[in-house]
Amino acid sequence: MSEGTKRRDFLKYTAATGMGFWVAGAKTWAQEAESKSPNEKVNFACVGVSGKGASDSTHAGEVGNVVAICDTNERALNAKGHQYPKARKFNDFRKMFDEMGKEFDVCTVSIPDHNHAIVAMTAIKNGKAVYCQKPMTHYVGEARALRLAAAEHKVATQMGNQGSAENGLREGVEAIQAGAIGKVHAIHVWTNRPIWPQAPSRLDRPMADDKPPEDLNWDAWLGPAPYRPYAAHYPGKNQDPRCYQPFVWRGWWDFGTGALGDMACHTANLPFRACKLDEVYPTRISAQSGIVNFETYPSWASVQTEFPARGDMPPVTVYWYEGQREMPDGTTVHNWPPAELFYGKEIATSGSIMVGDKGVMYSPDDYGASWMLLPERKFRDWKKPEPTLPRSQGDADLWMKKELVAAIKGGPPAYSNFNFAGKLTEFVVLGNVAIKAGVQHPLEWDAENLKITNWPQANAFIMREYRKGYSL
Repeated sequence: MSEGTKRRDFLKYTAATGMGFWVAGAKTWAQEAESKSPNEKVNFACVGVSGKGASDSTHAGEVGNVVAICDTNERALNAKGHQYPKARKFNDFRKMFDEMGKEFDVCTVSIPDHNHAIVAMTAIKNGKAVYCQKPMTHYVGEARALRLAAAEHKVATQMGNQGSAENGLREGVEAIQAGAIGKVHAIHVWTNRPIWPQAPSRLDRPMADDKPPEDLNWDAWLGPAPYRPYAAHYPGKNQDPRCYQPFVWRGWWDFGTGALGDMACHTANLPFRACKLDEVYPTRISAQSGIVNFETYPSWASVQTEFPARGDMPPVTVYWYEGQREMPDGTTVHNWPPAELFYGKEIATSGSIMVGDKGVMYSPDDYGASWMLLPERKFRDWKKPEPTLPRSQGDADLWMKKELVAAIKGGPPAYSNFNFAGKLTEFVVLGNVAIKAGVQHPLEWDAENLKITNWPQANAFIMREYRKGYSL
């Protein structure tokens, strides 16, 4: 038998094994995998191997075989090649799929936001499992398309969102759904972002037409985004001179998803799950922000998203806060929720608060991994409910990869699978639609048809036309 045939048979044979880590007293998948030979592991292709991609590809090698690596930066590619000398190297994901599409089972996607959807969709349509970093997509329309495609092609998926594998988050979900603070009618989520240069210091596109570095495939880095010349630096004084790389791409509309996309998938994850917001679509959204322009995200923004009732859970409004606001006297203040919600506790630089009719749950944590019930005097005798969700074992980031591999082998869907993550991502990037629309009244959202009904101009921000050579 060929090695490929043996590996496919193993994946079928071990379907039940994938359930191991969900069952008390059973072997975990990791323990089971340790007794298998390398040829019985799933094969990974890793798109993006620097930044977050460095750890994602390392984790892939811990739970499977890394057979292909891809990055538009040759230096990053070569550095990861030292770790995986047998893996083939590519600087364009399309060529990787053309030449090695039959040789791997899973594709990790750890690249700038604007390229997430095209790589993930290519993998899905080729029957590959997908591990895609948050936010799942750059646009609302892409999130919907990926969620439906993953279901149609019946592939295992996971969005990289570390809090999902934190036991503290899972305990928080159980507490809210057991009625710890009563009926939740408001959710507040905030962040210390942006921490990269954007408006008002950057309002226009650099006019430079610099030659891209020889080790950068600039055309592939742009992907589906409209073409623009490479620019190494942004003109101006007293600011970070870097223009697009590394990391500062998050502040440009064409490439990043701003503070919302960077952090809301983390900080809103606990309340989104606990309040079952994935069971419905939002109906109305509004935003206020600093300077809105067509190149960069504003320096601050507040977004309000309204959700209808879910079963016995009442309608709820989610309030998002980012950045710092400049006051009339020239001082700046953090754009945070009302202080009275914290009952005297220190306001964390990032976190969430769920407001119920019996109290609040305050998570001063990016990932929802820790939380408290307030006011404290009211909950001194409160006891955690019996667990209803499975618990992870070990490092949360690595555990997410183990959950995905278990799902591939026939176990339950990963906790942050695209069916859930697609809904979360739609909610998150819909906030950017409201910010970019720049109107002072709520937008009515027809989720089924993916359109704003009372301000048609905003529909241009639901999806964009891809550059030639790229398509979902």
